[in-house]
Amino acid sequence: MTDHALANLRRQFLERYDDLKARLTKRLGSYDLADDAMQDTWLRLTHTESVGAVQQPRSYLFRMALNVAIDRRRMELRRPTSVVETEKLLEVADDMPTPEKIVLARSELEAFKAIVNELPPRRRMVFMAARFGNASRQEIADRMGISLRLVAKELQLALEHCVARYKDLED
Repeated sequence: MTDHALANLRRQFLERYDDLKARLTKRLGSYDLADDAMQDTWLRLTHTESVGAVQQPRSYLFRMALNVAIDRRRMELRRPTSVVETEKLLEVADDMPTPEKIVLARSELEAFKAIVNELPPRRRMVFMAARFGNASRQEIADRMGISLRLVAKELQLALEHCVARYKDLED
């Protein structure tokens, strides 16, 4: 049934080509757009493997060609139309960091590691678990066998140390 329906659509398209194209030209207001849409519609029909039952093949083919034309117009609207527009697209900023920024970031990371290593072991463990291990204060307290209050105090002292040392490095 589907092979027969597809063969019927193709036959109807060829037999009514001039009529479909005239209706499409009138609807779109552009002979060239209608011509291109008719060619693309035929290509779609030849590449289609099957279709369901079509009650009104003429209306179906017209709607198919109209949809192709609408798709073509949308593509043309998205495409740059002048050299200036094309050049503007090429001026998009590169998000990749420059070699200088990479070296600076690595240097800052090494400085941060050194600052964290200056912390006493327990304070360093609390800080690392809270900031980089995504552990809650309760989890840290349970894991280390210390009180929540001590976790909060160690975390506060670690943060103060890191901020103070980082300010020292900036000066």
